[in-house]
Amino acid sequence: MRFFSFPVLVISGLALFAGTAEHGFAAQPLSVASPSTKIPLDEAPPPSSIDGTAEGDDLEQLDKRASETLDSLFADLKRQSNQAAANRISKKIWNEWNGSGSDSVDLLMLRVSKAMEQNKSGVALDLLDHIITLAPDYAEGWNRRATLHFAMNDYGKSITDVERVLELEPRHFGALSGLAVMLEKLGKDKKSLETWYKVLEIYPANSQAQSNVIKLEDKLSGNPT
Repeated sequence: MRFFSFPVLVISGLALFAGTAEHGFAAQPLSVASPSTKIPLDEAPPPSSIDGTAEGDDLEQLDKRASETLDSLFADLKRQSNQAAANRISKKIWNEWNGSGSDSVDLLMLRVSKAMEQNKSGVALDLLDHIITLAPDYAEGWNRRATLHFAMNDYGKSITDVERVLELEPRHFGALSGLAVMLEKLGKDKKSLETWYKVLEIYPANSQAQSNVIKLEDKLSGNPT
């Protein structure tokens, strides 16, 4: 389970990055066209090629090492109060999340990114559906689809995908940030605030969470800024 970042692009008020991994959902820029844009899957590898490069005990060892690495990074992130230093740690976490452990899934994820860049939301959605079928325990597949549903203004489907991300990785501050944004858009300010608190428990130096906590606390106390 892993992720990444780049220049900022704002979609419906949510900043999505491809390298700076501090803000909502995916650390990757998105640009989305009509969800009706449908193109057949392009050279998608068959399910039989999902094996990747490791299997059996080797795969278990890889998973164990990845888990230990993430635990260490999250411990460092929780202790870090300096935003620049914390952002460097968060990038490493995204890098861990991004790797699926399967060459086939990683290739499909690259095609998702390309489809998004070309405003082919239908293609991206088809690919993500395929990825989730092939690798249902790969959190970034669900997270990227949640991002796409958000960009299509389908908050219900996005929230459902976020819930699955959080089942797989409860510390996913990107998915939690995206959820908090949607809850506020749906008028659920108290739940949004509670979700931002969860982000800060995991990532105390997250500036987006800090500013939203201040804003929502003021709003709920009757003193909007």
